[in-house]
Amino acid sequence: MGEVCKDKITKSWLFVIWQVCNVLMSLFFALATYVQINDPDAGLWMVGYGVPAVLCALIGLKPHFTESLPWRRVADLHVMISSAFIAMLGWTLYKERVTQIFQQEEGREFSGLLLTVVWLLLCRHSGRAPVGMLRVSTAVAITFFPFVVWLYYYINKELRENWPSHCKTAI
Repeated sequence: MGEVCKDKITKSWLFVIWQVCNVLMSLFFALATYVQINDPDAGLWMVGYGVPAVLCALIGLKPHFTESLPWRRVADLHVMISSAFIAMLGWTLYKERVTQIFQQEEGREFSGLLLTVVWLLLCRHSGRAPVGMLRVSTAVAITFFPFVVWLYYYINKELRENWPSHCKTAI
């Protein structure tokens, strides 16, 4: 088989993996949106996770959609607002010298928003050219991380003992 054919097969597999990662992240963000239902400030967090869920679903269905003006504007606005919240939450965690961030609600909020920002930045301009090995490898690592962490905390109930009740009852 020629080098051109091997290159096209590799790129097509990378493209499929990229789409699957976006579908999985869309599902994760949708699940994160759902579990906010009993949070005291549910509306804010449902938007915070719901927007990336929709944006990732669009990439999963039509990857070149990242180059459309509406997708870029919504993603940029979300990244900008989330970055401001990340800075505020990060400062709060730093001032309080929090070391176990998943044990503090602000730490979980910080981590979730950071995940949305990193993912949307990774997706930016992914429809412009074929996705490469570095982007796809990063996407695979990032995609599995929140599912593994969520499963770990779900299995180890003692880790959630000090969480507020609204964090324990959604799923």
